[in-house]
Amino acid sequence: MKLNINAIPVDILAIGVHPDDIELSCGGTLLKHIAQGYTVGLLDLTRGELGTRGNAELRTQEAMNAAELMGAMFRIQLDLADGFFNYEKAAILKIINIVRSSKPKLILANALSDRHPDHGRAAKLTADAVFYSGLQKISTFDSNDKEQERWRPKQIMHYVQDHQLEVDLVFDISDVMEQKLKVIQCFASQFYNPLSSEPVSPISGSDFFDVIKAKNKTYGRAVGVEYAEGFNIVGPVPVKNLLESLF
Repeated sequence: MKLNINAIPVDILAIGVHPDDIELSCGGTLLKHIAQGYTVGLLDLTRGELGTRGNAELRTQEAMNAAELMGAMFRIQLDLADGFFNYEKAAILKIINIVRSSKPKLILANALSDRHPDHGRAAKLTADAVFYSGLQKISTFDSNDKEQERWRPKQIMHYVQDHQLEVDLVFDISDVMEQKLKVIQCFASQFYNPLSSEPVSPISGSDFFDVIKAKNKTYGRAVGVEYAEGFNIVGPVPVKNLLESLF
């Protein structure tokens, strides 16, 4: 899968500041929706060049492999600086451009707060860009220099990352848990390898995949399923039928 410049319309746009954020945190949710016939696009704000292991080129290749295995319609990587991206107009406009191109009904974004400071900062940057994407007087243009139409999705939800947060919504991923782990394993440079000479990181331990399963099992237990992913939602969520919104 090649790097794409332009997005195409999808039902769900998942955004992460680092290349493996999406797969680790909401990969199961995306896999299950793809299996149900929905379309998914992926957007990395950076190439993860400050990661303890690997490098930007390797992580990009791993990210594209993961997107292909997942069945995503596209994966786009912006050139924001890992660790040092700023809350600025240029960054916001880049995100707006992808949102307006892909016209998602739902956006999944980084955790509202987390151990890694990039995650919370990216959550704010993304949420604000999604809001501004709906403003008529902010102009952006596609690759053909045609002005884009404004677009604001129905909802933005923030996935859980390292910190075990109290969540507003959980999504059952029990039947795709093993598939989620296979997609995550595409990022082999980041995880346990007894032959690696690179420094140890918080996610390179031999038990890290057990930690992922335990986190998803904890959220699942809260609603009586085996595995689930949790999400936070800022603001009210419109519901047409209370009974149909329940499990």
